[in-house]
Amino acid sequence: MRRFWMMKVLAFMVFAPLLVAALSLVVMLLWNALIPSLFAGPVVTFWQAAGLLILCRLLFVGFRPHHGHHWRQRAWRARWQRMSPDQRERFRDGFRRWKDMSREERREFRGKFRGHGFGGPFGPCGPDMSGLHDPGMRDPGINDEGPGIHGGRGRDEPRGA
Repeated sequence: MRRFWMMKVLAFMVFAPLLVAALSLVVMLLWNALIPSLFAGPVVTFWQAAGLLILCRLLFVGFRPHHGHHWRQRAWRARWQRMSPDQRERFRDGFRRWKDMSREERREFRGKFRGHGFGGPFGPCGPDMSGLHDPGMRDPGINDEGPGIHGGRGRDEPRGA
């Protein structure tokens, strides 16, 4: 087991600098091909490109190590574990139906949810989603007489009409 970890450390010590050098070379070549001709900027050396690479890493990723976003996976796993077997089966069935829907059926299905919230505590739909099929509930901006988001005109009508 110790030999395995020694090989991993050795491989990291060899390949990490090679990867940094290759990325720095790519940054240098791209910079020197684009920036001087487009913006009359300076030509950079290999070490300046490596510095730019490190600077971008610090600015866009931060100082902490980046290990990925496993929090979503943990959240879904916790949610799945809280579900009853019946709820899990309903979820699987809904996912199977979604995969079998055509593009138009999916568009129509999503259209039922527009303007109705997400069925959460602030939306009109309760856990049974009964508010989705209420004919009195409409999106107040699509082909409506009221002001709505389109200023009293339908969505497809031009502004001057």
